[in-house]
Amino acid sequence: MQQERLVTDSVEIWRAGVAAVDASRLVREVLRATPEGLSICGRVYPWDSFGRLCVVGAGKAGAGMAAGVEEALGPRWVAERVCGWINVPADCVRRLQKIHLHAARPAGLNEPTAAGVEGSRQILDLVSRLAPKDLCLVLISGGGSALLPAPMAGVTLTEKQLVTRLLMQGGATIHELNTVRKQLSEIKGGGLARAIAATRTETLIISDVVGDPLGIIASGPTVDDESTPAEAEAVLARFCGNSASVPASVWRLLAQSNAGDSSRRATEVAMTTVRNHLIGTNRVAVEAAKRKAEQLGYRVVDAGSDNTGEATEVGCGLARECERLSYERGGDGGKVCVLSGGEPVVRLAPPGERGLGGRNQQLALAALETLSAPVGGLFPDNIVVLSGGTDGEDGPTDAAGGWASAGVAAAARRLGLNARESLASNDAYHFLEATGGLLKTGPTHTNVMDLRVCLVG
Repeated sequence: MQQERLVTDSVEIWRAGVAAVDASRLVREVLRATPEGLSICGRVYPWDSFGRLCVVGAGKAGAGMAAGVEEALGPRWVAERVCGWINVPADCVRRLQKIHLHAARPAGLNEPTAAGVEGSRQILDLVSRLAPKDLCLVLISGGGSALLPAPMAGVTLTEKQLVTRLLMQGGATIHELNTVRKQLSEIKGGGLARAIAATRTETLIISDVVGDPLGIIASGPTVDDESTPAEAEAVLARFCGNSASVPASVWRLLAQSNAGDSSRRATEVAMTTVRNHLIGTNRVAVEAAKRKAEQLGYRVVDAGSDNTGEATEVGCGLARECERLSYERGGDGGKVCVLSGGEPVVRLAPPGERGLGGRNQQLALAALETLSAPVGGLFPDNIVVLSGGTDGEDGPTDAAGGWASAGVAAAARRLGLNARESLASNDAYHFLEATGGLLKTGPTHTNVMDLRVCLVG
């Protein structure tokens, strides 16, 4: 059937995009062991010019990046030179030769934990004990903000978790969220760089933020912080409403930093020279998906990699675009693929009314509801809308995302499910699980935001 072919094609195109940003592959493209020395993004460090290679970092792509380092160097140089510690989600942990992968949070729980704090302390301790001649390699990817928590003195982990939840539930953007996180952390906003005792640091970064701002990705642990305590205060005031909901310790720390009374960054001097390199972006994934779609015979409409907005509204918009393309293709009957990258947000229902899902599932369900409603619940059999997180995680679920198709709509009718009700309660997971519309991949070991594949057959 046409719809089954479209679903298969959409998944294949999506996977091609994700494969292009495989973390291990991206690292191997910029890191090489040569007879002359270690080449990192075009700079060669002769073997006799440095001692240990200390590899630290955090992120959902951390396991893949660390594996890429060991693969690029080979067993001999890894055994002789490498030490390291990377904070990753629990389901990404595996044994590597010398780099330790630390379970800094459970799978699907995108917030700081005590295990993450312990891992961050281990990283800070490790880099502070390096010799000046050593070389530090930092691996950073999306999700690193939650995986690399190191609360400032005077603020507890519980208080930081509360602030994070308040901002996320209030609809703060990642820029706004990380502006606050950096002001409350010893390791974010350049804090890691200031702790490194080696004189040279190279940072490899995979971006999960629209526009790829280095200071926002994982809250910029090796990037000078350009935000201010006053900006963090303004974000909290804007999204948390009642100031009493924010712990007094947080307001106190920000006030002290504003007044210059803190022993924080003003008196800190980075001991290391840092080069930050962006090695993977959503644009790379979209371009690879485009090549695969064209190979499968689709004319591609590239909507770009910087799409934001509210997930339900984005899903409705993509559905209407597919409907328009279906009507306006003309007599050639050619197949069309709309590709869209970026990261929307979800407008959350009150806690007591909230179900289970993620932004990609919410988006797919919104597309389903939009295309079903005008024709009495009969979803067009020539359209599929797929949305998935390139990291394999979508909200606190075991799915990467989901898709809208005639088959999913038919299953919903048989089961008597109401898409509009599920959208209102953010319960897309259970709707798509029951109707066969979930995209499940497990950890992909990369993270470049979301990729949406919309097909018109």
